[in-house]
Amino acid sequence: MRTLARRSRGTGPLAVVAATLLGLLLLLAPAASAAGGLSDAAATLKKGQVYVAPTMLDRFSQAQADALTKKIEKADKPIFIAVVPDSANKDTILTDLRTLVGIDGVYGVWRGTGGFMARSDRGAMGVGVADRIGGAVARADKGDINATLNDFVDQAAPQTKGSGVNHSTSIAWVVIPVVLLVLAGAGVFFLFRRAKKRKEEQARAELEQLRRVVDEDITAYGVELERLDFNPRAADADDVQRTDYSHALESYEKAKRLMDEAKKPEDVKVVTETIEDGRFALATLAARRDKRPLPERRPPCFMDPRHGPSVKDVEWAPAGGSARSVPVCQADADRVAAGLDPAVRTVDTEYGPQPYWNAGPAYAPYAGGYYSSFGGGLLPGLLVGTVLGSMISSPAYAAAPMMEGGHHGYQDQYEGGDFTGADFNAGDFSGSDWSGGGDFGGGGGDW
Repeated sequence: MRTLARRSRGTGPLAVVAATLLGLLLLLAPAASAAGGLSDAAATLKKGQVYVAPTMLDRFSQAQADALTKKIEKADKPIFIAVVPDSANKDTILTDLRTLVGIDGVYGVWRGTGGFMARSDRGAMGVGVADRIGGAVARADKGDINATLNDFVDQAAPQTKGSGVNHSTSIAWVVIPVVLLVLAGAGVFFLFRRAKKRKEEQARAELEQLRRVVDEDITAYGVELERLDFNPRAADADDVQRTDYSHALESYEKAKRLMDEAKKPEDVKVVTETIEDGRFALATLAARRDKRPLPERRPPCFMDPRHGPSVKDVEWAPAGGSARSVPVCQADADRVAAGLDPAVRTVDTEYGPQPYWNAGPAYAPYAGGYYSSFGGGLLPGLLVGTVLGSMISSPAYAAAPMMEGGHHGYQDQYEGGDFTGADFNAGDFSGSDWSGGGDFGGGGGDW
C-alpha cells in the first residue's frame, strides 16, 4: 500500500493506474483470505490433526472436533481432517493442504455444502482406498458431517500405515539421528525382539482362531460337493459339466491344502477366495444339471458365505447399525422379506458367539477373501458401522487387488507419518480422479 501511495503523487495517468491496481487488489482479497485460511488449517493440522474453519463451527462444533481429535490420537495414525467452507477450491484443496502440512498421511476434507473427499499418500494407504472409504461413508451418512468424519476415521485408521504423527517432525532431521544414537545398543535390540515376539504370538493366536472357522467352511463346501452326487462317467454328463465339476473339486482340494500351509492370518484370504470360486463352479454345475439358467457371478451371501453365491440385494441393517444394501441368498432374502432374522454366520469369541463382522480384526482376511473379486468399495460399504468395518485392515488385504494397498498389520516397516514438507510427488497422493468415489457431491463413486 505504501508503494501505491508513492505512485499516486505523480501525474493524472499514473493516478489512474494506481487506482486500477488498488481495485484489483480489493478484488483479489477473497482469494488471499482463502489462502490464509488454508495456511491456518495446515498449522492447526500439524498440532491437532483436525481443523474446523470458524465459519463452519455452526455445522461441526468445537466439541465434536475435539472428540474426533481424541479418536485420531487414540488410533495413533497420521490422519488429517479439515472442515472448510464452500469458498475453498475443491479442485486443489486436498493437494494444497497436503503440501502445506508436509506429512505423509491420509487427508479428508468436508467442504461447505459440497460433501466429503479423501486422499492419501501411497506411503500411508493403498491407491484409491481413502477415496473409496470416503465414498462409502458419504453414502451411508447422507450429509451428516459428524457421522461421516467419525465413520471415515473408524474405517481408515486400521488401514493406515505407520504410527501417529510426531508434531515436532519438522525438526525430525535433527532429532532422529540423536535419538538413534541414544537408543543404540543392547536395550534397543531387546525391545524390538520383545515387540516382534508379541506380534508373532498375536498372529499365531489369530491364525488358530481363523483355522477353526475356515475348516468349518471347507467342510460345509465338501458336504455340498458330495450332496450334488455328480458322476463324471454318467451317461448324461457332458464335457462342460465335467469341467465345472473338476473346477469345484480342485478348489476344494486347493482350499484344504492352502489352509494346512497357512503361516499367518493374511494367508487365510487366498483360502476363502478359493472357496468362493469353487462354490460358484458348484452352483453353475447344479444349474446345468437341472436345465436352469446359469447363475450370475455375484458376491457370496453376506449373512453367511457358506450359503454360496447371492441371488439378489436387499435392504438390511445389522444390530445398532444403519440400513444398507447387502447381497443375500434366496433363503435369507425370504427371511428378511418376512421380517425374520437372517441366518447369520456366527463365530466363537471371548464375549460369546458373534456375527463374523463383529468378531474383531482377525476376520478381515476371512471376509476379504470372499469379497475380493467384486470391487474395492463393496466390502467397506457392507461393513460400515460394524466392528469389522471399523477395524478391517492388513491381514485381509495383503497384496489384495480390491484394496490395492494390502494389509500390513504384521509387517515391520514404518511408512505413514513421515515429514516430507512440500517435497513429495503429487501423483503419489492418491485417490481416484475427482469425479470418483467420495466426491464433494457427497455421493461417492460406484462400487
